[in-house]
Amino acid sequence: MLFTKYSNTFRWIMITISFIIVSLILWNTYVFFQNFKEEERIKMKNWSFASEELSKTNNLDVDIGNLPIEILQSNKTTPMIIVDKTGSYDTKNIAENIAKDSIKIQKLILKFQNEYNPIKITYDNKLLQTIYYGNSPLLNKLKYYPLALLLIIFLFTGVIFFFYKSNKNASQNKLWSGMAKETAHQIGTPLSSLIGWTELLKTENVNPDYIVEIEKDIDRLQTITERFSKIGSLPTLKTTDIVSETKQTYDYLKLRSSDLIEFDIDMPKSEIPVKLNKQLYSWTIENLVKNGIDAMKGRGKISIKVSQLENNVKISVTDTGKGIPKKKFNAIFEPGYTTKKRGWGLGLSLTKRIIEDFHNGKIKVLDSTLGEGTTFQISLKRVN
Repeated sequence: MLFTKYSNTFRWIMITISFIIVSLILWNTYVFFQNFKEEERIKMKNWSFASEELSKTNNLDVDIGNLPIEILQSNKTTPMIIVDKTGSYDTKNIAENIAKDSIKIQKLILKFQNEYNPIKITYDNKLLQTIYYGNSPLLNKLKYYPLALLLIIFLFTGVIFFFYKSNKNASQNKLWSGMAKETAHQIGTPLSSLIGWTELLKTENVNPDYIVEIEKDIDRLQTITERFSKIGSLPTLKTTDIVSETKQTYDYLKLRSSDLIEFDIDMPKSEIPVKLNKQLYSWTIENLVKNGIDAMKGRGKISIKVSQLENNVKISVTDTGKGIPKKKFNAIFEPGYTTKKRGWGLGLSLTKRIIEDFHNGKIKVLDSTLGEGTTFQISLKRVN
């Protein structure tokens, strides 16, 4: 209980700590890169000094020892272009195919100038050589290290998010299934008793019309029980004509709704085969229609339209109610969301689960205008 109560706080603490750690790693990487770059500059200065000392031997009979030569020979990674006062150039640590191409060398000189200021070698106030150099292969790899680190962190965060999301959805699905099965079980017990009492009433001197009405209510309760039983497990889908199924649900709802509600239906005359579970689909249309009636406060127009596309079928349910703000288009399908004083906020959530999880379809708010009405649209794949 204590962990549940403070789990959100713990989560934010962990996120904050992770952010600080990532920031420190990135900062230290940046500092390391800059220090390494400065070391590269110092190494090149030493190389230029050695080159300058070595060039003195061409003008003076001076013994400078082996140190300059060792420094010149030790640099095997830094790419450089040495241009003398006549414009001739020599290269070091650069691929041979590039070194022989003067155009590529000129482009490389411009690139090196953007990375480092060139080092000039002078003797007796005369310019002997200019050294253009760039980042070593190791430095180039380090340059992309922060990006690689960010990518890894992003992927790791994505994995955690999807794991958390899937775990949460799995828990919700388990809760849905458990509640649905328990509801079906609880309704089933008194329903069996009602069926038995109805058979006994048929043997008594009871008005048959009463028996017919009771049986209608029993049939309705059996339908509700089947719905909850199927929502609690993976339902069976059969190839069904969605036009006739929508018409049956429409007729049922129209017959049992107030005369203040005007119903309108628009659908093709030909059959449209769809993989469908009849009970759950009927429940979906019923939820959307009842939701629309509530939005109209019991007075207005409900329109149902079935339209066929090449591979899909669209079912639209439109009301003339108060409308939905655009920012709430997704929130209304969340469990528990409701604008009613009474209600659990499960109708649209169940509808979304039935269409998207069980029928592999889509449901969305197609259009809504405040004060004018809302259109919900269901999209299902037709069977070819």
